[in-house]
Amino acid sequence: MTDEHEVIAAAERARAASYALAVATRAQKDAALEAMAVALGSHEESILAANADDIRRAEAGGTPSNIIDRLRLTPERLEAMAQGLRDVAGLPDPVGEVVRGGTLANGLELRQVRVPFGVVGMIYEARPNVTADAAGICLKSGNAVLLRGSSSARSSNRAIVEALREAVVTAGLEADVVQLVPGDSHESVKVLMRARGLVDVLIPRGGAGLIRSVVEESTVPVIETGVGNCHVYVDAGADLDKALAIVLNAKTHRTSVCNAAESLLVHESVAAEFVPRVVAALQEGGVTIHGDAAFQAHDGVVEVTEDDDAREYLSLDISARVVPSLEAAIDHIRRYSSQHSDAIVTDDLGAARRFVAAVDSAAVLVNASTRFTDGGEFGFGAEIGISTQKLHARGPMGLPEMTSTKYVVTGDGHIR
Repeated sequence: MTDEHEVIAAAERARAASYALAVATRAQKDAALEAMAVALGSHEESILAANADDIRRAEAGGTPSNIIDRLRLTPERLEAMAQGLRDVAGLPDPVGEVVRGGTLANGLELRQVRVPFGVVGMIYEARPNVTADAAGICLKSGNAVLLRGSSSARSSNRAIVEALREAVVTAGLEADVVQLVPGDSHESVKVLMRARGLVDVLIPRGGAGLIRSVVEESTVPVIETGVGNCHVYVDAGADLDKALAIVLNAKTHRTSVCNAAESLLVHESVAAEFVPRVVAALQEGGVTIHGDAAFQAHDGVVEVTEDDDAREYLSLDISARVVPSLEAAIDHIRRYSSQHSDAIVTDDLGAARRFVAAVDSAAVLVNASTRFTDGGEFGFGAEIGISTQKLHARGPMGLPEMTSTKYVVTGDGHIR
């Protein structure tokens, strides 16, 4: 069979399996999630062996060490994946939740209730832990899932999905609620992106190039996630000790994630005091600063370019500029932000309110690190990704965001 026929056949199986999953009870879904967690442990040897094969291929191909680290599985990381599935099992079931409802003037009872999408396609890079995370979140929200990871993790993903499929069957669900998309070619991804009518929504997770490709080429609706050119703006009214701690945490706590800060803006009225402090602290943390003239007055700072202003580094690099006003900071963010997470540090309530109202991002933070934009940190318990779009869902996507709604209208012989 060609990739096209195989992918379409998998999508048809997912569609058929989704019907039973949509009406499964919470007890059934939670039992499947618990079984999936156990399966990761019982299949540890085969999963780690498959992952070692992926690591060998990556190293032989000259893959950068930070990407290899994202690819690597260990017993500890496998246990964290299993615990993630158990955590999802403990969350409330969003399916059937009444969003709003009541009795109309004519006596009709109207309820808007949460329902699954049906079939979700996940296209993602490198991290094999996403395979288990996505499968668990989709299952709990009543969705069958088609998983298309990168070829660099093909052996790991195959071993993980085999374990998960065995587990869901033991819990009385159909194995095809969790599937890998057949084929390793880009053509198989294109078929998935064009399977409108079989796949209800696509969620890409990865770099800007991957997300742009999926958005531009797909005929299936897409939820954009992840790209994060996140800013921290240190205002004239900032507590500079707090500002220093926030900038360091946002930039250096973990560099390879979408909620890490990539751009620093400092109000000119505090620049003379703050710039030397933040330059020294960031450089001590190993950060390369791409700065304007005010920052370049300090040793080791390299010249900032417009490309730097728009760049998601995902590394120990940051762009940095001094701005003349709050409005200039807002204008800069409007121009270069990816609308993921942007923060202001200030004790000026008016400045904070203006920033929150004017900055159009999925998360706007006041006196807090951008690293808090995360489903777990927000108390959602699970997250499929962070949406940077405006339709349906925005920001960290928990279980409720993995559902749509329908209206249930109940009458007693009502006619119009």
